[in-house]
Amino acid sequence: MESIGSFWMWAGFLAFVLGMLALDLGVFHRRAHAVSVKEAAIWSAVWVALALAFNGLLWAGFGAERGMAFLTGYLIEKALSVDNIFVFVLIFGAFSVPTAYQHRVLFWGVLGALLMRAVFVALGSALIASFHWVIYLFGAFLVVTGLKMLLLRDQTFDPRANPVFRLFRRLVPAVEAYHGPAFTVVQGGRRFATPLLLVLVAVELTDLVFAVDSVPAIFAVTQDPFIVFTSNIFAMLGLRSLYFLLAGVVGKFHLLKVGLSLVLVFVGAKMLLSEVYKVPVVWSLGVIAGLIGGAMLASRLVPRREAEAR
Repeated sequence: MESIGSFWMWAGFLAFVLGMLALDLGVFHRRAHAVSVKEAAIWSAVWVALALAFNGLLWAGFGAERGMAFLTGYLIEKALSVDNIFVFVLIFGAFSVPTAYQHRVLFWGVLGALLMRAVFVALGSALIASFHWVIYLFGAFLVVTGLKMLLLRDQTFDPRANPVFRLFRRLVPAVEAYHGPAFTVVQGGRRFATPLLLVLVAVELTDLVFAVDSVPAIFAVTQDPFIVFTSNIFAMLGLRSLYFLLAGVVGKFHLLKVGLSLVLVFVGAKMLLSEVYKVPVVWSLGVIAGLIGGAMLASRLVPRREAEAR
């Protein structure tokens, strides 16, 4: 299926993304402050509404199949981004990041994530276009990743144990105390990294790992680079507000990782069986929504201790 992304559509979308990011940081979040649940809820609703409006434009201009593909890709990435939130909670807790500075870290973290996603989508599209068998590698990778996440979902995570992060700390001199929202500080004529910059590095490394999982997952729905990229980016743009909305309650959905694991296994199996049977997009949307919704419902119905015993 030919891509719907013309030069002007790509340019317009990128201009929209940059404009929204500038508005976010330059107008609404010029001063560091603790983001309230109400503020996070409003911004989450804004990002979801913008994504659905864009979905409506695709649906009206290019048909139901394209619109459904965007919606399914958006739902996959939105669901997988909840796993990011689990890790962000651990990172901010491990480094004792003041609440007022967390939005600044997430803003620059998401900006770096957008660039990484663009590179991953371009590479994935080029590989699939040149070597169709790569889609089977993607599928196998997602199945293995999903099973690994399912079996090791209770494994503890320490961002400071990452070898790249440890190398960064060894090479870059840093001070021990936070200096407001600054990433670097000058002392004695030398520039040092603050703990906030170290947290940003940990967030970027974490998202790099998640990008390896989530970008191939959307290729299971469509190989159109424009739909893959836009659905991915819309989900990432709402990640910061979703974090502040769910950070306090995400731990209550203790079976959510089971649902996310099964989503990866499902989309991976869909890739592996693409030549045997092509699962309709609407079915994919229903299965993914059912897995995520079912995991959240089960988390409320089955107490944590009983689930761990099982």
